[in-house]
Amino acid sequence: MINIETLVIGAGQAGLALSRLLAEAGRDHVVLERGAVGERWRSERWDSLALLTPNWANRLPLDDAPAHPDAYLSRAEFAATLDRYARSFGAPLRERTTVTAVERTAGGFRVATDRGEWHARNVVLATGDGAVPAVPWFAASAPESVDQMPASRYRAPERLAPGGVLVVGSGPSGHQIADELARAGRRVVFAVGRHERIVRRYRGRDIWAWLHALGDLSRSRPADELSSRARNPRPALPLDGRRGGRTLDLGVLAAAGVRITGRLEGFAGTHALLGGALEANVADADARLRHLLQRIDDHIASRPDADAFPPPALLAPLRVPAPPRAIDLARERIATIVWATGHRRHFPYLRVPAVVSEAGDISHDRGRTAVPGLYVLGMRWQSRMTSHSIGGVGHDAAFLAAEIAGNAAALRAAA
Repeated sequence: MINIETLVIGAGQAGLALSRLLAEAGRDHVVLERGAVGERWRSERWDSLALLTPNWANRLPLDDAPAHPDAYLSRAEFAATLDRYARSFGAPLRERTTVTAVERTAGGFRVATDRGEWHARNVVLATGDGAVPAVPWFAASAPESVDQMPASRYRAPERLAPGGVLVVGSGPSGHQIADELARAGRRVVFAVGRHERIVRRYRGRDIWAWLHALGDLSRSRPADELSSRARNPRPALPLDGRRGGRTLDLGVLAAAGVRITGRLEGFAGTHALLGGALEANVADADARLRHLLQRIDDHIASRPDADAFPPPALLAPLRVPAPPRAIDLARERIATIVWATGHRRHFPYLRVPAVVSEAGDISHDRGRTAVPGLYVLGMRWQSRMTSHSIGGVGHDAAFLAAEIAGNAAALRAAA
């Protein structure tokens, strides 16, 4: 058994950000990864994916400034960026090492893997906010003739069975996959529930720059708000980093030939049963976007350089045809369902009582669990809106690195 002060599980952006800061503080640690660095970006993302955020918003702790700050990296380019980042500080990595058990012991934790055991004073779960696809329970009742796959298994239009595709889920993944399939000539039905609408650029700047200027990306939130938002997350902004970054909303999809319907609620024989709240959900998304654009307008008006920006643009409300309450998948020749319905947390190896709830959630305070020495990193709304994003994990990683270093100092003082 190998002894280590801190063991980090996961070598994605969260685990590597913490590793960089622990290395800077001179703390003994190791990072275990079941695959290669950034494994999910390599094996659980579709081929054409580009990051939603510009390069300047994705900077990891103590990394060099990006050469092209306003560009958007592809999936493969970002995986290579994580590789370079890990090499830049000699991250203590153990790739292709699967954790099978984490158990509490006297003075720390026993971590069993398929390549040996470790004893760590601290363990950080940095595997991200969503580990496994969250497919609705009624997926099992879909027609047997229709192939089903989560978005993490989708790669490209030509790798699907011939025929139409039902894309379910109104976040950025659902929008992008529906768009790609339609532009490849597929018949696409897009089942949409509550969703967000956003523009890629507004008044001469990327929308992410305005969110940064408004303080939305960096504002820490009180514990009760964090808990509420984590339990009831709003849909992610359906941005697109492909083709130099562009707006991607229901109007764009409809213009590309995508048939927009309401929320998928189940199946009856060959029929997909759909909700009737599409019009209300579209109106709500429009209202939230208008509110954001008004905040941006107010911010610009308060600046001494307000005259340097283009004038406000009128946001046209989206109009969608009245959707049906059911679609016959056989008649529509739908051959595949892509479930872009998000992910859920999954810690099958964690054998520490009273940490993981029946729903799979871990209760924590800014990453600190109720068990001393056990931490989480990269969770949605861990301390702010961007805690689970590439450029947002650094803030929480710095907090945990200081916490770990402080605990180590306290233990030495008590010895």
